[in-house]
Amino acid sequence: MFKFIRLFGALLFPAIFAVLYAAYYVDAYFDRELTISGDQETFILEPGTGFSATMNEAARRGWLQQEGVLKIYGRLFPEQTGIRAGEYRISSGTTVRQWLDMMRDGDVVRHQLTLVEGWNLQQVLSYLSAQELLAEESLAPGEGFWAQLGIDDPLAEHPEGLFFPDTYDYRRGDSPSLILRRAYRRLVAVLEEEWQARSPDLPYANPYEALIMASIVEKETGVAAERAEIAGVFVRRLNLGMRLQTDPTVIYGMGDRYQGNLRSRDLKDGSNEYNTYRIDALPPSPIALAGREAIHAALHPADGETLFFVARGDGSHQFSRTLAEHEAAVDRYQKRGRRRDYRSSPPPVSEDGKE
Repeated sequence: MFKFIRLFGALLFPAIFAVLYAAYYVDAYFDRELTISGDQETFILEPGTGFSATMNEAARRGWLQQEGVLKIYGRLFPEQTGIRAGEYRISSGTTVRQWLDMMRDGDVVRHQLTLVEGWNLQQVLSYLSAQELLAEESLAPGEGFWAQLGIDDPLAEHPEGLFFPDTYDYRRGDSPSLILRRAYRRLVAVLEEEWQARSPDLPYANPYEALIMASIVEKETGVAAERAEIAGVFVRRLNLGMRLQTDPTVIYGMGDRYQGNLRSRDLKDGSNEYNTYRIDALPPSPIALAGREAIHAALHPADGETLFFVARGDGSHQFSRTLAEHEAAVDRYQKRGRRRDYRSSPPPVSEDGKE
C-alpha cells in the first residue's frame, strides 16, 4: 500500500506541476501584444467561423506565433472562448487577452449614418440602400412595409415623415429596416414628449396632425429663428378657416411631375390631394422628415397677427398681416427684386447631407 502511494505521488506531482506551468505559460501568452502592421487593422469575423479557424487566420496575418497554444486552450475551455461575428478594429498594442475579450463581448466597430431634416421617404430609402456596410434589403412603401420593419401598430399606414432625422450608429451587416425601426421609435418618443408640453388651443386633433404641420414648417424654413413664426402663420390660418396655400405640399403631391417650377395650373389642380391651395385643411400626411425644432415650433407657434409670408430670396421671409402688405412684399421680392441666386425655400439637401 505504501509503495502504491509513493508511486501515485511520483506521478501526480509532476502532472500538477505541468498543469500549473501550462496555466502560467498561457496566462503569460495572453499578455503578449498582437503583431499588427501599422497603427490599426480591421478584422472581419464572418458568422459561423470557429475559434480554431479564427486563430489560424490571425496566424496567417502574422498577428500570432504559436497559435496552437490558443487552439488547445479553446478546446479545454470552450465556455471561455465563445466569439461573436462582426467587424473588429485592432490597434497597435492590443494584447491577445484584449483581442479575445473583444470578440467574446462583441465589441464591434460602430459606423454612423445621418437621416436629414426635410428628406422625404424615397430619399431616405435611397440613402440607406446606398450604404455599402448595411445588408441588402428591398424596402418600398406599401402593403407589408410596417411588418418588414417589425412595427405592429404605426401612427399611420402612410410611412412618410414617421422617422426621426438624426445620426444613428450601426454595425456592418445591420439591415436598413433596423435603422428605420429605431428612427420610428425615436420619432414616436420625441413627438409624444413635445405633445405633452404643447401650447393650449392648437388646431390639431392628435399628435399626428401636429407632425404634418411640423413637416410643412420644416420644408418652409430656411432660417431657424423663423420656425415658430411660420408655424404661427399656419396655425392662425387654420383657426380662421383659411387655406394654408404652401408650395411644398403641392410639390410633394406632384411627385415626379414636378420639374423645378410651379405653374399656375399646378396650383389649381384639384386632383392633387396635397394641394393646399385647393384643400381647406392639413394635407393627408407629413411631406418630409421633421426635426425636433420643427415639431416644437408646430406645438408652440409664435403669437402675432401675420397671415402671409413671402421669401426674400436669401432663405428668410417677409411676414405680413394683410393681403395688401403681402402683395407689396411679393412685388418687391419676387417680381422687381429677384436675383440670380434667389431662393423661395430652404436650399435642397442631397442624400450626402450637402446643399
